[in-house]
Amino acid sequence: MNLPTKAALDALTEKEKQTLRLIVRGHDAKSVAVTLGLSVHTINERLRDARRKLAVSSSREAARLLLDAETPENLGDERTGEDARSAANDVGSAPDDGATPARRRWPVLIGVMLMTFALGLLALTLMPGSTQAPPPSATAPATPASDAARTFLELVDAGRWSDSYGRFGAAFRKLNSEAVWSEVSQRVRPPLGMVVSRTLLGQETIPVPPAGVEMLKFRTRFATGGDKVETVTLDQEGGDWKVVGVTIE
Repeated sequence: MNLPTKAALDALTEKEKQTLRLIVRGHDAKSVAVTLGLSVHTINERLRDARRKLAVSSSREAARLLLDAETPENLGDERTGEDARSAANDVGSAPDDGATPARRRWPVLIGVMLMTFALGLLALTLMPGSTQAPPPSATAPATPASDAARTFLELVDAGRWSDSYGRFGAAFRKLNSEAVWSEVSQRVRPPLGMVVSRTLLGQETIPVPPAGVEMLKFRTRFATGGDKVETVTLDQEGGDWKVVGVTIE
């Protein structure tokens, strides 16, 4: 397989490359959307544009082309043997997913977050209130995942950035420094003010590789920011629930 021309690769946007790198790691369009906090429609738009620019018919092929172009012999970078093998093996398992209509949500945050989390793990993101969560008919039962989510949110409420950073999974911490997490958190969380109340709305299992994640939604009233819906996504790691994403809508 021939590598695409430099002009074709240069035509890819960073967001398109970000999406293809997740595809090459074994994600499909739906799990990329969950990971990035975007709609499946947005992810499919990125994949379609990337396929067009690289003149290929499948997203898997586009992902392979980008991977081949970014191998050490082409980039002059060092890549550990484990990472190289993992990336190469993951390509074949990344399925394409059809586009489905979805509401577009626009993150309102600093550019450094979007660049730092280019491989897809979410940080604290403040979104406009475009999604209306249904009011709970009764208090949702507590679970180990919900307890872990509450503990994490309470650390963020208290401004304990270092402690809350320790609640993230290893993959997140490998890609994102504590300093970046602290900087993003301090810009987003304090303006909302103190927590007046927080109610668990529900918990949903999202079927993303390898074993799915748990997505929990809380309706939270802030003294300054008013009513918001907080979404915390967790994955099991070593028997513990670790945070892989958090948004405030």
